[in-house]
Formats: sequence, structure tokens, C-alpha cells
Amino acid sequence: MAGRDLVPATTKNPPLAGEKPPQGTKTTPALTGGASTLTPLVDHRMHNPVTDHRANTPVADHSLRPSHEHDHVSTMPLSLRPGLTGRSHPMSGERGFFSSDESALNKQIQATHAPDMEDINVRPVLAIIEDILRLARPSAEEHIPTNALATTTHGAQTHPHLEMSADKVSRGAYHDEKPYQTGYRDEKAYQPSYRDEKAYHNTSYLETEIVKILAFPINKVSCEIVCKSAGGGESHQVTMDLLKSLGSYTWDAKIVIAFAAFAINYGEFWLVEHLHTKNPLAKNIATLKDLPDTMAVAGGGELRKQFDAVIDLLTEILKVTHCIIQFKELPPLYINTQSPEITAATAHIPSAVYWSIRGLLVCASTLLNLIGGGHEFMTSTSASWEILNLAHKLKVILDHLQNQMKICKEIIERKKFEDAYIKFKRLLETAHIDNMRVLTELFRFREDQRPLYDGSRRTNEQLTVLKMKYVLLLISDLELPPEELHVLHIIHNERSVRHDYEVLWLPIMAHGSTMTEFDEKKFYDLRNSMPWYSADHPNMVNPVAIRYAREELHFTHRPMLVVLDPHGKLSNHNALPMMWIWGAKAFPFTKDWERKLWEESDWNIELLADHIDPRIQEWINANKVICLYGGDDIVWIRNFTAAARAAARSVGVTLEMLYVGKRNPREKVRQCHDVITRENLSHIFAPEYYDYVWYFWERLASMWNSKKQIGRTVEDDRIMKGILDLLTFDSSEKGWAVFSRGNYEITMGIGEKVLPVVERYAEWAYEVDHPDKFVPVLDKHLSGFHPDHHCHRLILPGQAGYIPETVVCTECGKMMDKFVMYRCCTD
Repeated sequence: MAGRDLVPATTKNPPLAGEKPPQGTKTTPALTGGASTLTPLVDHRMHNPVTDHRANTPVADHSLRPSHEHDHVSTMPLSLRPGLTGRSHPMSGERGFFSSDESALNKQIQATHAPDMEDINVRPVLAIIEDILRLARPSAEEHIPTNALATTTHGAQTHPHLEMSADKVSRGAYHDEKPYQTGYRDEKAYQPSYRDEKAYHNTSYLETEIVKILAFPINKVSCEIVCKSAGGGESHQVTMDLLKSLGSYTWDAKIVIAFAAFAINYGEFWLVEHLHTKNPLAKNIATLKDLPDTMAVAGGGELRKQFDAVIDLLTEILKVTHCIIQFKELPPLYINTQSPEITAATAHIPSAVYWSIRGLLVCASTLLNLIGGGHEFMTSTSASWEILNLAHKLKVILDHLQNQMKICKEIIERKKFEDAYIKFKRLLETAHIDNMRVLTELFRFREDQRPLYDGSRRTNEQLTVLKMKYVLLLISDLELPPEELHVLHIIHNERSVRHDYEVLWLPIMAHGSTMTEFDEKKFYDLRNSMPWYSADHPNMVNPVAIRYAREELHFTHRPMLVVLDPHGKLSNHNALPMMWIWGAKAFPFTKDWERKLWEESDWNIELLADHIDPRIQEWINANKVICLYGGDDIVWIRNFTAAARAAARSVGVTLEMLYVGKRNPREKVRQCHDVITRENLSHIFAPEYYDYVWYFWERLASMWNSKKQIGRTVEDDRIMKGILDLLTFDSSEKGWAVFSRGNYEITMGIGEKVLPVVERYAEWAYEVDHPDKFVPVLDKHLSGFHPDHHCHRLILPGQAGYIPETVVCTECGKMMDKFVMYRCCTD
């Protein structure tokens, strides 16, 4: 410490373990009488006399050691006292916290602890301490050390004395706040100080009373520091004495009281330093304390380094203090004080308090004595070394405490999240007057934010625009397929009851992932392409809502359309199948309405394709024969289209043919599409053929899912039987075809049957004596034609939701064998 050189090294005051003895002679001023008297010093290692620079004569060393005849100096201000003496141990982060010596030390520390005071909120006092440190800074900005900028336990980079956000301190380092961190908005980093002028006058009565209650022990400890510093006591013993005097307080109160006691002396000195050029009283005090040229002396060199080191040490003490208070403020509702994570941390808190108070004593002795001798002041190398060692020691302790705090917070966050999730589930199961409470819980946002983005108006909106409406939650990740988005656009634009429901996109990011710049661009591109409402940013979607979507709604990757009724109740876990099948007619998307729609539906061409291509309805109204066909074998397509047209012409039937490709269309389908267009073989979907091909097959899968959800099976439902046949046809290597007269008779067959039958139209054309009989006659011959060999395969979609135990072959009626198939198919 600063006063270490005042006492010779003895068995009671040995050098620091591992410390390199300073070379050469160093001097430290120590006033024992009036302000104008300079105490002569001698280096206790070199025993070299020290010269009084003012008298330019050697001085005797009879004043080196404090004696009882100098007891009257204990009443002098701390800034005029010689430093504490004592030993400090060099710290080693690699050795861990406890050596055998430190274990013994901890027992001594624990022996001083006998709390009998009520738990006190020390945050208001700590806020005042921080303001003192902030305000009592060097008047010349160039003397503020740049390395004193440090990251506090709150995460904001501040100077430990200047910009500590005290309002955060007053709220507590651990509290239930709902931060909105988007990564794309500029957040207001500035937060007003706890003791800003306006806040100062509005400080609560309770906080004021807490400060009053602690004022007496704070001033008592302040006097103890002065007295024991004047006595030149050994630093360990002085620290233990202070701990004994604070034995009735909790650990967080001990360190805050000691810190406040230091801050009083620290602040008094800087108050005089700030005012000595303006106020005559301060000028006189500064003259007696030899202060006028303090900052000029502190402008550089060894003194500047020691000044920086002291501020670094105070910074570590401040961080440790905050961390200790954080442990006390952990919510007991979510973490037991006897849990292993808490006990592992609290075991080190007594040691942290001890070393923090010891550090404060070093700062009191060293920092305030930096300016005690004016131009003649010089510093001690051993004192600087001890300051650095203490700062390192506290950093090691702080690292451990912060690691334990991180573990505790993770436990708390998991439990809080679990409680929030249970609350969210109950919220969805409870009846409400309107849907606002449920909608609010879907998001996390500040009161001044508008969480919705209106894609049609390009504006942000409040949730109230959705009040008392059916809300269709489109849940997806950022890989929303363009074909699905395109079809949703079409359905959204065609709806006739747009005032009754609104679509809201909730983008869900992969679990644990963070938004990259690429993700940001992808999100905004998608959001701006949607004509409905969207969450303004993925980070605004409440994590409990995301978990609910994954666990209760079984969201993985495929988009879902979850329906909330005007009262916030879930009326359909996924209305996309209904949307694909019936479009806006599916409103209000309830199960009862779904059953009613199926009761009104039959297996016909209108159900298969009316919602996909508007030409279908025109052909139906004209009572034309309609043929839908698929496959990716262009040779079969050429032969089939030629034979079908020839058969229709032979009986005077108007035939309209539409190519619908294959499920999971690939390059071959695109090539077939190009050939059909170029050779004018039939009608095709245009212009976005891929989207419509996808839509055709997605509707079939949706029909399958929908039928199964209402309890129907292949055995008792004609529509499910027809869907199963089409899926079987699509799995073959050749093509297939469906024929229908208007919306009446319908027949279909796989490529191995339908092509030979239509090619031999001359054998049955005579039976078609009227155009209306074309499809019934064709159906009869398709049913009667049996190839010599057949091999039918059925590939059900992986997300179909229903896999029948047995499937009957559409050709021969036998049970089909079941296999597990893995396919890699490249065109």
C-alpha cells in the first residue's frame, strides 16, 4: 500500500509473496503535524536517507514509525494520513480461489459474521456512491484515464465514475424486464442517472429512509478508516476490524457501507479540489492540504500510472459490489437459496467482501495521498504492485461470481419461461371477451411500438386493427415456398368476406438461431411481398408462442394456418388444407363448417380442378368432355394426346385436355411443359405453370388430410378412394388420365390401360351414339381392359397424416405389399 514503506519489513509485515523488491529509493509524504511539515522518509530496504526538497537538507528518520505520542493525528482528514501497512498476496487465476491459507482466511471472515439486522435494500446508497464517484472526477478531462472505461455488470460500457446507469442500479440488476432487441433498430442507450436533478427530488420516501438508517454506520466506518489509517495498522487486521464492526449486517450491506465510507472521504477531497479556484473557503482548505497543483502533478509518469491503477481497482470493487447485490436479488420463487448453484456462489461472497474492503483501504490510503505533498510527492513501487495484485484478485473472484450468476440466471429463465408457457396455454384455453389479450401475448414489444406491418398500406399498425376479427396466423420460417405464397395471394385477393378475417404472418426462426444479414434481407423481401399483416420483425414474436407452435401445433417446417376466432379461441389448428380445397369459401374454417362443405361435395372434375384453372368452369358450363392427364414420359404424352383427340373427333365430341404434370415436379415436367406448348398438344397451366402443378397435387394431399381428420376412410368414402387411385397412378413410370363430361360422369385410368383403350377407339366408337355417352362407354372399356402384367406403386406424401394399414390394388383388387422406400431422384 501507499504507506507500506513507512514500516520496515518484519515478521508481522513481510513483503508481498512473490513481489520483486523495488529498486532504488522512493519517497512518500506523510504529514504528522501542520500542513507545511513534510515527514522525512527512508526506504526500509535500502536505508537511504531522504532529502527534504524544500530545505535541501537531509532529514532524520525518527518519524518513520507511528508512535503513541502522535495519537493526536488520528483526527486529521484521511487525505492527510499516511497509508495503511500490511501484506497482500499475489493472485493467480490458474491456482483457483482457495489455497490452504485462503481457507483459513475464510474461516476468520465467517467468524465476524453475525447478522441480526433486517435485510436492507442498499441500492439507493450504492446509487449515491456511484454519483459521488461520477461527480468527483478530475476537472481536466485529459487526466481521465482511458483504461478506466469498463463494462459493468449491466452490460453498458461506461466510465466507472462517470456514466454508470444508476437508474438500472435502483431497479436491481435482476428484474423481470421484457427487452426488445431486434438487431435492426437503434436502441436508446442513454438512461438517466438515479440521482439526476429531477429524479433526486422524486426519490421515494422508502429509499430516503434507507439512506438515513445507514448514515450512522457509514460515518462511523469512515472515522474508523481514518483512525486506523493514522495508526499505521496492518491492512489485514484493519480489514478484519472493519468486518467485526459490521458483523450484524448482511454481506451486501457490509460492502456498501464500507464503500460509502470511502466515498465520503473521496468526495470531500474532490469537492475541495473542484471549488478551490472559485470559493475562498475551498481555496484555504486546499492550501492547507497542498492541493493547488494536484492535477498538474498527476499529468503523467509513474503517478499517472498509479492513478489509473487506483481507478481500475475501484472499478473492480464496484463490479463485485453489483454482483453480490445481484445474488441477493435473485427471485426466490424461481431459485432456492439452498440450491447448489447459489451455494457455490455464496461461498465466495465473504471472500469477495473482504478483498473489496481491503481494496477500498488501499484506495483510501494511496489515491488520497497522491496529492498530499504537492510537487514533491513521489509514489511507492510496492504500493502500485499491491494495487495491481488486488485488482487482479478481485477480477478472478468476479469472474467466478459472474459465471455462477450466469448459471443461476439460466435456471431462472428456464423456470420463468416454463411458467410463462403454462400461462400462455391456459390463456388459449380460456374464454375471453375479445381476442386482444391473446394477440398481445403473441408478441413482445414496447408500448411505443406498433408490432404489425400492413403489407397493403406499407405502414405499421397497432394490434387493435385485429380486434374482434377472425385472425388466420400464417406460421412459417423464412423458407416459405414461393408457390404457396403465390397461391395464397390469389386466394387472399379473391375473398369476398375480407372484412371478417385477416391473415397475420408469424415468422419463426430456427431454435437458437440468430438473425444474419442474409436472414434480415430474406425476411424483409418476404414481408414486403405479402398483402396481409406481418409481425414487424421475427424478434417480436413471443418465444412462448413459438414453443406452443412447435409442441402443441407440431410445427416443423411446413407452413400452417392457425385460426383464432374473435374471442381469441383456437378454432382450427391448421386451416391450410381447407384453404387449398375451397379457398375463401372455407371461412370461418371450423370443423363443423368443414364437414358441411364435404357433405356438399362429390367426386367430380369441379372438386379436382375448378379452383385451380378458371377455364375448367367454362368447360363445365359448356358440357364439354374434360381430360386431365399427367406424367413425365413425353413419348407417352404425344401418343396419348393424339389418340384421345382422334377418338373424340370420331364421335363428334369436343374434348378439352389439360396437362397437370406430376407430384413434386422436376426438370422432366418442365421439359414436357415446353414440348406440349411448342407442339400444341393440349392446354397447360400458364403462366406460372409450376405453381399450379404444385397446387393441383397439394389440393389432393389436403383432401386426403381433411377427410381423415373428420374420420373418413378409403373403404367408406368415394372421394378418398379416388384420391388414392390418382396417387397410385402418379407413382407409375407412365402417365395417367381422368375423363369427365362436364361435372357429371367421370372415369380414369393408368397409362398402361388408358392409352391402349383410346388407341382402339374404332372398336367401341359405334357405342357412342350421343356425345353424352362418350365418358360412360370409355369407362366401361377401361374397366374391362386388364393388361397381361401390371406393377402398381403407391407413394403417399410423408406429411399426409394418415397411412392406411392396408391398400387394395386399383387394377386387380388384391392387397398391396407394404415397403419402406427411400428415393433419390435426379432428372
